[in-house]
Amino acid sequence: MRKGLSVLAALALGACATGPGGQSDTLDAIADDYLLLQLTIGEKEEGYIDAYYGPEDVRTRAVAEAAGQTLPMLAARTEALEARAAQFADDGVPGDSLEERRARFLVAQLTAAGTRLRMMQGETLSFADEAEGLFGVRPELPPLESFDPLLAQIERLVPGEGPLWQRIDTFQKRFDMPADRVRPVMDAAIAECKRRTLEHIALPEGESFTLALVTDKPWSGYNYYQGGYHSKIEVNTDLPVRLDRAIDLGCHEGYPGHHAFNSLLERELVNGRGWQEFSVYPLYSPQSLIAEGSANYGIDLAFPGEEDVAFTRDVLAPIAGLEDLDVERYIALRDAMQDLGPARYTIASRYLAGEIDVARATELLQRYQLVSPERAKQSLDFIDTYRSYIINYGLGRDMVQAAIEAGDADEDERWERMERLLSEPALPRDLVAMAGGAD
Repeated sequence: MRKGLSVLAALALGACATGPGGQSDTLDAIADDYLLLQLTIGEKEEGYIDAYYGPEDVRTRAVAEAAGQTLPMLAARTEALEARAAQFADDGVPGDSLEERRARFLVAQLTAAGTRLRMMQGETLSFADEAEGLFGVRPELPPLESFDPLLAQIERLVPGEGPLWQRIDTFQKRFDMPADRVRPVMDAAIAECKRRTLEHIALPEGESFTLALVTDKPWSGYNYYQGGYHSKIEVNTDLPVRLDRAIDLGCHEGYPGHHAFNSLLERELVNGRGWQEFSVYPLYSPQSLIAEGSANYGIDLAFPGEEDVAFTRDVLAPIAGLEDLDVERYIALRDAMQDLGPARYTIASRYLAGEIDVARATELLQRYQLVSPERAKQSLDFIDTYRSYIINYGLGRDMVQAAIEAGDADEDERWERMERLLSEPALPRDLVAMAGGAD
């Protein structure tokens, strides 16, 4: 029995250590219990389950069980199930059998569930502790002044008077798409993202998605995976959608991003191997670092070098009615600003800890993310809602990039590694090992 197991968890483990009729435990039996447990936790917190397309009777059981389960009881079940899964895992490195990787995936996902349950019971964790507990990686929180040299470099791209964020916002507003042009531009971008992805990855036959333009959301885009290789993708139009977001959202939410990721997991693991645990996606889990990181890196993978500039300038800008604009400068500025991403972690950490208030957080987001007050507010709304989840976009992307590009991999090898990453059990630790040379 695992050291430090609580009394409640130990009792639960003792009751579940064998299968029906005294048979030995199996990963399939653990996966069945995992599915029910995650859905039951999901009944306690709206948004905890991002996607589910498994058996409907399990969801029905979860609804019924949730009525009689307290959060401490769910925490004990989680701890006991984690201990059961740990018996099938070891301290090996990626490259071990898929069964071992499956077990390690279950352990990591249950660690995250336990962390989230602690938070749901009112426990306060630091930003870094929360991120590590939920997503399996501990982010660095660099001092904000360390970004001042980068701000000075960016300032040279947008000379003039007034605050830097204001100059940038004025320049970027030229690339705001007219509302009636957003859908045709998005359709064209998504079609190209799909075409480029299909050149390298065979997606399930019949995969598809629907696109909707929505408002009043804390995010800019969202993929709701429905199962059956189908997604519902929503694009938030609370603020004007800028031209470069078409490729970003098309790749991130679609191809080779979330839609492709979920479709491949369903085909390879759920349908192909019968691993039902992959039919549920708890948002606050290491799976999200893989999902968001691969979706963001997928943009560069699908449009390497200057190809995003060329496609945006030659295809998307005319559809949007935004010809004769300096697309090259616009995207160069966007790429330079990407390195400011970690500043957001530091700001969020201080804000969530109560060290700074809304006004100061908004001011710092304007300065170090170079956004307007309206976009700073949207960013803060996202932090209020999703907290340390924000690390998955930047840190996740950097980790995926390091893993996929390790050893100066050429384009074909990068796509092959990406396909494996999207089709197999994967954790942040696997990315670290891949970046270090393991394959």
